[in-house]
Formats: sequence, structure tokens, C-alpha cells
Amino acid sequence: QVQLVESGGGLVQPGGSLRLSCVASGNIFNIYNMAWYRQAPGKQRELVASITKGSSTNYADSVKGRFAISRDNAKNTVYLQMSSLKPEDTAVYYCNFQGSTPPYDHWGQGTQVTVSS
Repeated sequence: QVQLVESGGGLVQPGGSLRLSCVASGNIFNIYNMAWYRQAPGKQRELVASITKGSSTNYADSVKGRFAISRDNAKNTVYLQMSSLKPEDTAVYYCNFQGSTPPYDHWGQGTQVTVSS
């Protein structure tokens, strides 16, 4: 089995920075895509950022220029560096790993990020 463990969430003031980490443990191979999602109360879960095995990145329009996703393949870890945080960024953030051979789609447990005014 595979487990994804997140860390780095918490309370931060507007304009502040936060760095999220998500590390996978267990029998996992061929991680192609890593991603961060978030879900605010009463809203649908949305894709925040993704990164491919070749380190190609994609960001939601709402976080472009403020968030940066990166990965460390040797550590099976994905990071999300968040800066210039806004109250609208408040949400539960989830990590996701996708791969193949065989195909899989694993999720983290979620971590709360709160940006207070």
C-alpha cells in the first residue's frame, strides 16, 4: 500500500508565505504526475498546480506568479511554495500522485491552510 503524508500547513497572515510538502511511502513506482488540489468550504475541489515527470508545470490562474510547485524524485516528494498569500487561498490542500505500470492515482489526507486578515 501507498501512503502520502503532508506537512507545512497552518495559519499565516495575508502576504505571508508557506511551504507545503507531501512525501509518499510504500511500494510506489513510475510517478509521472504530482499535483496539489484545494477545497474551500462550500466549494468544489480545484486543481492548484501540477508537475510532470519532466518537470513541466501548470498553475491555476488564481495562483500564477504566487505559487511554485517542485518535485524531488529521489525522495518521492512534491512541494508547493506559496507566497503573497491571500484570504481567498484558505482551503484544505491535497496532494495527488499519478503513475502507470500499473496505473494508479493516490491522494494525501489533506492539510489546512488558513490565511487570516
